[in-house]
Order: sequence, then structure tokens, then C-alpha cells
Amino acid sequence: MTSVTPVKEALSVNQAPVPETAGSPTAVPTGSWRITAVDTYDIRFPTSRELDGSDAMNPDPDYSAAYVVLRTDAEDGAEGHGFTFTIGRGNDVQVAAIEALRPHLVGRPVDTLCADPGSVSRDLTGDSQLRWLGPEKGVMHMAIGAVVNAVWDLAAKRARKPLWQLLADAEPAWLAGQVDYRYIADALSPAEALALLERGREGAPQRAELLRATGYPGYTTSPGWLGYSDEKLTRLARQAVADGFRQIKLKVGADLNDDIRRCRAARAAVGPDVRIAIDANQRWNVDEAIEWTRALAEFDPYWIEEPTSPDDVLGHAAIRKAVTPVKVATGEHVQNRIIFKQLLQAGAIDVLQLDAARVGGVNENLAILLLAAKYGVPVCPHAGGVGLCELVQHLSMFDYVALSGTTEDRVIEYVDHLHQHFIDPVRIEQGRYAVPTAPGFSAQMRRESIDAYRYPDGTFWAADAAGKEAKA
Repeated sequence: MTSVTPVKEALSVNQAPVPETAGSPTAVPTGSWRITAVDTYDIRFPTSRELDGSDAMNPDPDYSAAYVVLRTDAEDGAEGHGFTFTIGRGNDVQVAAIEALRPHLVGRPVDTLCADPGSVSRDLTGDSQLRWLGPEKGVMHMAIGAVVNAVWDLAAKRARKPLWQLLADAEPAWLAGQVDYRYIADALSPAEALALLERGREGAPQRAELLRATGYPGYTTSPGWLGYSDEKLTRLARQAVADGFRQIKLKVGADLNDDIRRCRAARAAVGPDVRIAIDANQRWNVDEAIEWTRALAEFDPYWIEEPTSPDDVLGHAAIRKAVTPVKVATGEHVQNRIIFKQLLQAGAIDVLQLDAARVGGVNENLAILLLAAKYGVPVCPHAGGVGLCELVQHLSMFDYVALSGTTEDRVIEYVDHLHQHFIDPVRIEQGRYAVPTAPGFSAQMRRESIDAYRYPDGTFWAADAAGKEAKA
């Protein structure tokens, strides 16, 4: 494998070098294949009916995926699959945003795209008229993330590797060149990123072998949805411990007396040695967050998650100072690498919770992982949702093998639903994520699931509408 020009010499702050195909970890025999179509789907699941996913801010979510497939004319029929996560209404808006990116994609050479996924990331974030809708945040940025993730899925499939391995095997200079340093160079220079990645390669083969043998630690939110009864919470918390999890999470923030009662029940169910995290889903003002977290401190919460607005960097810093030793965690709604940079610079968080689909895809998450590594803050990704567990496991496993080199105080969130709709679903063994081995980003949904849950004309939703009409 040949390397690109060293980053510290050739990489400007704002633009990465474009590597040749032979210099990338996705090198395959070249051809004239191109992206021929961009198919989008509005996929929704009726999770609100069982209160799965319910929390203080989102009482009735229907977990949904704005789903995209990059079709090609490659002889092997290779496709790239990606999505971003929503909770129901508005998923059609998210799909429309993905469709707005189609002109940037159709006709692009597959080999060039796979050799440099950063090229499509730069083009999509750089469209000046679409950029006006952000910039680099909100619905448009999530659409870019879905497409960029689909490109990486295609690249990993063509390299015949799971994404975590493709990233871990990549030359540090090439990988550093996938990052956009605009707006973060004051906190992470290209040379620093390259040094972190070069250091991360030391011992990487041994860590990869250990990872395959033992998996990556997880924690579960399945017992803690706010709409669940105390009986269901207790039963699921005990089951989580029996299944090998050493951390669970409870949703809080709607009613303090209810939270005290539920935290007491959870602590009694799991005992003193299992961590309990609590998650307010942005419900509070800063002073409320401090008061509420202190009121729950007797139950020894490990972290308080999303205590206030994800954009309030100084608010998080104030909360962190006031509630220690309870840790402060956030990230699932942090819109881009720039806000993460500020959270780290301000010492505002103890735990960084990146999301595979909230920001601009793999390339931006590489930047966030590098920022976290520089500042020494552990990454415990947000997951659950539709397919987020499937995606984010790859990012954490790459981080362990070829960047941070540790799983200490690092866990991946796990929620036990909707995995059956994916071709390569996550596997949990004794509270740990088993290593994915299939090529790609584990993003591909089953055709029958798309046909059933496509909104509003999939077979499930059509039958549901007919049933409601018959009752009317």
C-alpha cells in the first residue's frame, strides 16, 4: 500500500489532499463503473404504541429512518446503503433533503468515490445554496451524513472489509486526509491528527485480535424508558444484569418524585456495583439540571446525559462543575465537530457521545474521535434508534484498535429492538458487542422490511390505515 503525501506537509487547514486509488485502503481493480441512481425511502416503525423510546422530551416516538441506497452499474452489483434517524413526523422532510443531494452523486465514478470518500463530503457540505440551510447543521447536514455513510458502506464492501477494519487498516496519512479541519484547526491541527493516528497504530494488530475474541463493552437503555411501569423497569433491569451488562440507563426529567422512585427501584434491582446512568434528554434549564441531579445523587448515578440544550456549551460547563462527582455526558444532538470542539475546550463534558447519523457521516465522526483523543475524553456513543447500534459499533471499534487504544470507561449504548430489520444486525454476548465481520457498514436493511414499513404505502402502514378506516 502506497501512502499519500504526508499530511503535515501537504494538508491545508481547509482541504484534504485527494489520494490516488492505489493509496487508499479501498484499492480494487479499477473500472468505469458509476453511481447510476440514488433511491430514497421513508421508513417508520410504530414504536410509540408500546412506549419504546419514550423520554421526558419525546413521549411518543415512532423510530424512523430516512434511508438511501446508492445504486451502481458495477459488475458485482455493489450498492452503498445509509440512513439518518428520526422519530416519525418530519421523516419525509429528511428524505426530501437527501433527494436534494442527488445531482452531486449520479454519474460519479465508483472507484474515485471509494478511494476518497472525503471528496463527496467536501462537495456536499460545500454546495453554497444548500449550505445556506445550515451551515453544517440540521436536516441538511443529517442528509449529508446519510449519503456519506452510504459511500463508506460502498467503499468497505468493495474492499471486502467491515468498516471498522477498513478504517483501522488505513494509512494514517490517508485517514487524516479524510478530515475537514476548517473551524477546528485551533484545537486539532492536521499534524496533530496524523501523530494521533500514527501512535494509534502501535499495537493495533494485537488489539484487533483481542477485540475479535472478547468484543466491545456495551450498556443498555432497554429497562429505562420513561413510559415503562416500575414492574417492567425492575424486571428488565434484573434481566440486563443477568445478560452481562454492567451499566444501564434510565430516562429522567418529567417529574422528580417519579424519578426518585424509579431510580430507587433500579438501584435495588441491579445492586451497588452496576452503573446507572440517567438521561434528561435536554429537558432542563441549567439551574434545574443542577438541582435535579443533586436530588438523584443518593442513587449514585454514573453520568447525567443531555441535562440541557446541546448547544449550551457554557451551561454544560456550569452543570459539570456543580454536580461532580456525577459525570456530564452529551452528544447525540450535537450538530457538528465545531460544537464538540467547544465542549472539549471549555471542559464542559466528562463523556462524549457521538452519533453515527447526526453529523456529516464518517468523515466528521473521524474528526470528533480525534478531538476526543487529543483532549483525553472517553467516547461512549449514542445508539438505539433504528440501526444506530449497527453503525456506531464500527466507529468505537476503530477508535479502540487504531486511535485511543483503550476501552476503559468506554461503552456503546444498546437498545434491544428493530435489529431484525437489518441484513447484518448487531450481536450482543454477555453485555458486549461482538465484532461485525461482514463487509460494509452494517447499514443494509432487509428488502421485506422496507416493503412493509415504507411510509405511507408499505404493507404494514396500508393495512394500519385500512383498519383505522374500518373502525371509523
